[in-house]
Amino acid sequence: MESKVLKIRHWVATVVVLVALAGGAVLSQGYKNWTGHTVFGAPGAPIAMSQNALPVSLGNFANGFSAVLKPALPAVVNISSSKVVKPERNQQSQIFNDPMFRQFFGDQFGQGQPHPMREQSLGSGVIVTSDGTILTNNHVVEGATDIRVALSDKREFQAKVIGTDPKTDIAVLKIDATNLPTLSLGDSNQLQVGDLIFAIGDPFGVGETATMGIVSATGRGGFGIENYENFIQTDAAINPGNSGGAMIDIHGNLVGINTAILSHGGNGGEGGNEGVGFAIPMSMAKPIMDQILTHGKVVRGYLGVHIQELTPDLARAFGLKDGGGVLIGDVSPDTPAAQAGLKKGDVILQVNGQPVNAPNQLQVQISQFAPGTPIKLQLWHNGASQNVSLKLAELSEHDDKQVSGETTGAALEGVQVQDLTSDVGQELNLAPGTRGVVVTSVDPSSPAAAAQPPLRRGDVIQEINHKPIGSTSDYQQALSGAEKQPVLILLNHGGVTGYVVVEPR
Repeated sequence: MESKVLKIRHWVATVVVLVALAGGAVLSQGYKNWTGHTVFGAPGAPIAMSQNALPVSLGNFANGFSAVLKPALPAVVNISSSKVVKPERNQQSQIFNDPMFRQFFGDQFGQGQPHPMREQSLGSGVIVTSDGTILTNNHVVEGATDIRVALSDKREFQAKVIGTDPKTDIAVLKIDATNLPTLSLGDSNQLQVGDLIFAIGDPFGVGETATMGIVSATGRGGFGIENYENFIQTDAAINPGNSGGAMIDIHGNLVGINTAILSHGGNGGEGGNEGVGFAIPMSMAKPIMDQILTHGKVVRGYLGVHIQELTPDLARAFGLKDGGGVLIGDVSPDTPAAQAGLKKGDVILQVNGQPVNAPNQLQVQISQFAPGTPIKLQLWHNGASQNVSLKLAELSEHDDKQVSGETTGAALEGVQVQDLTSDVGQELNLAPGTRGVVVTSVDPSSPAAAAQPPLRRGDVIQEINHKPIGSTSDYQQALSGAEKQPVLILLNHGGVTGYVVVEPR
């Protein structure tokens, strides 16, 4: 029986043109003006959000929803992009090196050397200003050497990239046109589960298409699609080519940018809509777009903590009875968090009075503040609530790789450990002075192997039930008498620490 693996897929339709391009000189012709991103043509005033969010009687739509869709459809465009790619050697070498092939064609194809090919993609976009500013997904235009935009009135324009933000999958384009139809920007924060929404785009390149559904969930994240995830989930049909298209509400306001679906992995994971689609909410897309239009790039606030989900077991271990919050597994030195006194084991409960319930939510909240912004955190620290004020720094590329530091597993039995020497610490790329015991093996049938995620060889155990571990004797002493009790362990994996509770058998 074929196993069905769920996969998150960006929905941009892609076609590889199997015609080899002859030489590097051809690659450079006609594309030299498309290298890099240039800021130009930014609107003179910020793009405003619509304030129209009054309830609507469905009795007004006795004959359907054409009154909502008719004015919205012209503002959604088809985007076709192309780029030159060098395929992997094994994609062409088999056919070009086939003896029968070479008998007829000889070595004129370079003896199986990969030739550049043109990859063409189809996606969608949304016009947000009448002079040609278009909002779409980054993956629709990423790496493109030629971008063309087709309007509903059959006009076609060449587009340029104003700027992109791969971390949220947002891109802003510009075409040279005036008096274009636009979509008003809606407030996605007002969306509730069950609200009617419409998805507009160009699926499979068949032409502009509208589908209807409801908001299935908000605040979805943790899929690993983007660095920052806060998706609107919907059952409205989203298919290849819909990427970058519009999600609109019952008022016709743009509330999201369609970006991905969840599909089964059969046939290479290329399945179509299965009722679980995702859109980037305008509450995230608009600030990103505004920064790109103003500065040509995106800058984000930086706190300096490695965070993990606060599971019920971890909450009990830290004395928290109420749900919510995220656990700090580590604090980077010389960061706003370190300077404000935040410690590993603290739980962030609120940011500026807003509850924090998941790691991806905190990441999004912090990323949307400008560097230098003062914020207030409510923490759970050493068994008591505490308020802390600090000023955010600017997130760098290096810092961004560590925003959501991986958590590690833990174990009570079936784990072999040894003292952590300086030589072993160097091999594991640990900071000088790191203390603990290093895991040398884990029994696959032990609680360690069943932990989520499991403990791994090379992990360093630094604390057990808040007691520092500096040697194997410390390790054995900390575990003695704890056979039938849950154990809270602080692990260091590759220089990043995190907490895990392990239940005994």
